Amino acid sequence: MTPAQKQEVIDVLKEKFSQYSNFYITDTESLDAGQTSTLRRHCFDKQVEMTVAKNTLIKKALESLDSEKYAGIYDALHNVTALMFSESPKDPALIISSFRKASNGEKPVLKAAYINGDIFMGDNQLTALTNIKTKNELIGEVIGLLQSPAKRVLAALLHNAEKGGSATAEAPAAPEASAPEAPAADAAPESPAAE
Repeated sequence: MTPAQKQEVIDVLKEKFSQYSNFYITDTESLDAGQTSTLRRHCFDKQVEMTVAKNTLIKKALESLDSEKYAGIYDALHNVTALMFSESPKDPALIISSFRKASNGEKPVLKAAYINGDIFMGDNQLTALTNIKTKNELIGEVIGLLQSPAKRVLAALLHNAEKGGSATAEAPAAPEASAPEAPAADAAPESPAAE
Protein backbone atom coordinates (compact mmCIF):
# COMPACT_ATOMS: atom_id res chain seq x y z
CA MET A 1 0.00 0.00 0.00
CA THR A 2 1.47 3.34 -1.01
CA PRO A 3 1.61 6.30 1.40
CA ALA A 4 -1.07 8.07 -0.67
CA GLN A 5 -3.39 5.05 -0.39
CA LYS A 6 -2.77 4.85 3.35
CA GLN A 7 -3.58 8.54 3.73
CA GLU A 8 -6.78 8.03 1.74
CA VAL A 9 -7.85 5.21 4.10
CA ILE A 10 -7.00 7.37 7.13
CA ASP A 11 -9.08 10.23 5.73
CA VAL A 12 -12.07 7.93 5.12
CA LEU A 13 -11.78 6.53 8.64
CA LYS A 14 -11.52 10.02 10.14
CA GLU A 15 -14.71 10.98 8.34
CA LYS A 16 -16.51 7.89 9.70
CA PHE A 17 -15.29 8.48 13.27
CA SER A 18 -16.44 12.10 13.04
CA GLN A 19 -19.80 11.15 11.52
CA TYR A 20 -20.78 8.47 14.06
CA SER A 21 -20.81 8.79 17.85
CA ASN A 22 -21.07 4.99 18.17
CA PHE A 23 -18.68 2.40 16.79
CA TYR A 24 -17.65 -1.14 17.65
CA ILE A 25 -14.25 -2.76 17.16
CA THR A 26 -14.56 -6.48 16.49
CA ASP A 27 -12.31 -9.40 15.69
CA THR A 28 -13.51 -11.29 12.59
CA GLU A 29 -10.30 -13.27 12.04
CA SER A 30 -11.74 -16.80 12.01
CA LEU A 31 -14.79 -16.01 9.85
CA ASP A 32 -14.72 -17.43 6.34
CA ALA A 33 -15.89 -15.50 3.27
CA GLY A 34 -19.47 -16.80 3.49
CA GLN A 35 -19.81 -15.89 7.17
CA THR A 36 -18.31 -12.46 6.57
CA SER A 37 -20.75 -11.89 3.71
CA THR A 38 -23.67 -12.90 5.96
CA LEU A 39 -22.43 -10.59 8.72
CA ARG A 40 -22.15 -7.70 6.24
CA ARG A 41 -25.71 -8.41 5.02
CA HIS A 42 -27.03 -8.26 8.61
CA CYS A 43 -25.19 -4.97 9.09
CA PHE A 44 -26.62 -3.56 5.88
CA ASP A 45 -30.16 -4.56 6.93
CA LYS A 46 -29.78 -2.68 10.24
CA GLN A 47 -28.06 0.35 8.64
CA VAL A 48 -24.73 -0.43 10.29
CA GLU A 49 -21.61 0.27 8.22
CA MET A 50 -18.95 -2.43 8.51
CA THR A 51 -15.37 -1.66 7.46
CA VAL A 52 -12.19 -3.71 7.74
CA ALA A 53 -8.96 -1.75 8.11
CA LYS A 54 -5.41 -2.10 9.35
CA ASN A 55 -4.95 -1.42 13.04
CA THR A 56 -2.17 1.12 12.48
CA LEU A 57 -4.36 3.13 10.09
CA ILE A 58 -7.27 3.05 12.55
CA LYS A 59 -4.97 4.26 15.32
CA LYS A 60 -3.57 7.07 13.16
CA ALA A 61 -7.08 8.19 12.22
CA LEU A 62 -8.19 8.23 15.87
CA GLU A 63 -5.02 10.00 17.03
CA SER A 64 -5.43 12.70 14.39
CA LEU A 65 -8.96 13.42 15.65
CA ASP A 66 -8.39 13.39 19.42
CA SER A 67 -5.67 11.18 20.88
CA GLU A 68 -6.87 11.58 24.50
CA LYS A 69 -10.54 10.94 23.75
CA TYR A 70 -9.85 7.58 22.11
CA ALA A 71 -6.81 6.55 24.23
CA GLY A 72 -8.63 3.64 25.86
CA ILE A 73 -9.38 2.03 22.50
CA TYR A 74 -5.79 1.62 21.31
CA ASP A 75 -5.29 -1.56 23.36
CA ALA A 76 -8.06 -3.25 21.36
CA LEU A 77 -6.31 -2.70 18.04
CA HIS A 78 -4.73 -6.09 17.40
CA ASN A 79 -5.44 -9.08 15.10
CA VAL A 80 -7.98 -8.57 12.30
CA THR A 81 -10.19 -5.59 13.04
CA ALA A 82 -13.62 -4.88 11.64
CA LEU A 83 -15.26 -1.58 12.54
CA MET A 84 -19.04 -1.28 12.86
CA PHE A 85 -20.42 2.27 12.67
CA SER A 86 -24.00 2.97 13.71
CA GLU A 87 -26.35 5.76 14.76
CA SER A 88 -27.89 3.36 17.29
CA PRO A 89 -25.69 2.38 20.23
CA LYS A 90 -27.09 -1.13 20.46
CA ASP A 91 -27.67 -2.33 16.87
CA PRO A 92 -24.10 -3.64 16.37
CA ALA A 93 -24.31 -5.53 19.67
CA LEU A 94 -27.61 -7.09 18.60
CA ILE A 95 -26.10 -8.04 15.23
CA ILE A 96 -23.09 -9.70 16.87
CA SER A 97 -25.28 -11.58 19.37
CA SER A 98 -27.76 -12.82 16.77
CA PHE A 99 -24.92 -13.79 14.40
CA ARG A 100 -23.29 -15.84 17.14
CA LYS A 101 -26.56 -17.61 17.95
CA ALA A 102 -27.25 -18.37 14.30
CA SER A 103 -23.75 -19.73 13.67
CA ASN A 104 -23.36 -21.44 17.08
CA GLY A 105 -19.98 -19.76 17.43
CA GLU A 106 -18.13 -17.18 19.45
CA LYS A 107 -17.09 -14.96 16.54
CA PRO A 108 -17.06 -12.09 15.85
CA VAL A 109 -15.47 -11.12 19.16
CA LEU A 110 -16.15 -7.69 20.56
CA LYS A 111 -12.82 -6.03 21.31
CA ALA A 112 -14.15 -2.58 22.24
CA ALA A 113 -17.07 -0.23 21.73
CA TYR A 114 -17.23 3.55 21.78
CA ILE A 115 -20.74 4.67 22.72
CA ASN A 116 -21.43 8.41 22.99
CA GLY A 117 -18.07 9.09 24.62
CA ASP A 118 -17.96 5.97 26.82
CA ILE A 119 -15.58 3.10 26.12
CA PHE A 120 -16.56 -0.53 26.71
CA MET A 121 -13.64 -2.96 26.59
CA GLY A 122 -13.84 -6.69 26.06
CA ASP A 123 -16.24 -9.31 24.83
CA ASN A 124 -17.81 -9.61 28.29
CA GLN A 125 -19.49 -6.21 27.70
CA LEU A 126 -21.63 -7.52 24.83
CA THR A 127 -24.62 -8.43 27.00
CA ALA A 128 -24.61 -5.01 28.65
CA LEU A 129 -24.44 -3.34 25.24
CA THR A 130 -27.44 -5.29 23.95
CA ASN A 131 -29.45 -3.92 26.88
CA ILE A 132 -28.54 -0.27 26.34
CA LYS A 133 -31.58 1.91 25.76
CA THR A 134 -31.55 4.08 22.69
CA LYS A 135 -32.36 7.77 22.92
CA ASN A 136 -35.83 7.20 21.48
CA GLU A 137 -36.53 4.36 23.94
CA LEU A 138 -35.53 6.58 26.87
CA ILE A 139 -37.67 9.45 25.61
CA GLY A 140 -40.61 7.07 25.23
CA GLU A 141 -40.18 5.81 28.79
CA VAL A 142 -39.98 9.34 30.19
CA ILE A 143 -43.10 10.38 28.28
CA GLY A 144 -44.89 7.26 29.51
CA LEU A 145 -43.89 8.02 33.11
CA LEU A 146 -45.05 11.61 32.77
CA GLN A 147 -48.33 10.67 31.12
CA SER A 148 -49.26 8.08 33.70
CA PRO A 149 -49.65 10.48 36.67
CA ALA A 150 -51.23 13.10 34.41
CA LYS A 151 -53.82 10.58 33.29
CA ARG A 152 -54.57 9.68 36.90
CA VAL A 153 -54.96 13.34 37.85
CA LEU A 154 -57.28 13.97 34.90
CA ALA A 155 -59.32 10.88 35.72
CA ALA A 156 -59.61 12.02 39.35
CA LEU A 157 -60.64 15.53 38.27
CA LEU A 158 -63.24 14.17 35.88
CA HIS A 159 -64.52 11.82 38.55
CA ASN A 160 -64.76 14.69 41.06
CA ALA A 161 -66.40 16.91 38.46
CA GLU A 162 -69.08 14.28 37.90
CA LYS A 163 -69.63 13.95 41.64
CA GLY A 164 -69.40 17.72 42.03
CA GLY A 165 -72.02 18.25 39.32
CA SER A 166 -74.57 16.18 41.25
CA ALA A 167 -73.55 17.83 44.54
CA THR A 168 -74.08 21.33 43.09
CA ALA A 169 -77.52 20.31 41.93
CA GLU A 170 -78.37 19.36 45.52
CA ALA A 171 -76.62 22.40 47.02
CA PRO A 172 -78.97 25.06 45.60
CA ALA A 173 -81.93 23.29 47.24
CA ALA A 174 -80.54 24.06 50.68
CA PRO A 175 -80.10 27.86 50.10
CA GLU A 176 -83.64 28.08 48.72
CA ALA A 177 -84.96 26.91 52.09
CA SER A 178 -83.24 29.84 53.76
CA ALA A 179 -84.20 32.28 50.99
CA PRO A 180 -85.51 35.04 53.34
CA GLU A 181 -82.06 35.48 54.89
CA ALA A 182 -80.28 35.79 51.55
CA PRO A 183 -82.02 39.03 50.42
CA ALA A 184 -81.21 40.71 53.71
CA ALA A 185 -77.52 39.90 53.23
CA ASP A 186 -77.70 41.21 49.67
CA ALA A 187 -79.34 44.47 50.81
CA ALA A 188 -76.57 45.41 53.21
CA PRO A 189 -73.79 45.47 50.59
CA GLU A 190 -75.98 47.44 48.16
CA SER A 191 -76.61 50.38 50.48
CA PRO A 192 -72.93 51.46 50.73
CA ALA A 193 -72.66 51.20 46.95
CA ALA A 194 -75.63 53.58 46.57
CA GLU A 195 -73.89 56.30 48.58
